[in-house]
Amino acid sequence: MKIHEYQAKAILERHGVPVPRGEVAFKASEAGEIARRLGGSVVVVKAQIHAGGRGKGGGVKLARSPDDAEKLARNMIGMTLKTRQTGPAERVVSGVLIGEGLQMTREPYLSLVLDRSSGMYVLIASASDGWDIEQVAE
Repeated sequence: MKIHEYQAKAILERHGVPVPRGEVAFKASEAGEIARRLGGSVVVVKAQIHAGGRGKGGGVKLARSPDDAEKLARNMIGMTLKTRQTGPAERVVSGVLIGEGLQMTREPYLSLVLDRSSGMYVLIASASDGWDIEQVAE
């Protein structure tokens, strides 16, 4: 099963897990509207593709205003991202998650992935963030 980050957050929220506020935008104008609703001085604009490593590929940016969020979304929606997890193929960004900006004191990482060679799920957890998670997992 492949789900996007915004879909995973909705599932977690339905089951009582606290998640940062955010909404998905499929048009740049929607991104600006969402940023206005969220308020605050910073929102994060995150490309929604089925792969990790989006930040390193240019798919995660901070916006300091609703207009900035709209501009970033305009640049991201329709772009292609190639990351370590996409392999040689690129993925087209059809939507972006606009999330509230938070001052993080820690950022643990948790992922459930299918190991196709064994046909089993593998739980990957790290006390640090998900940057370079492949090296952390090794």
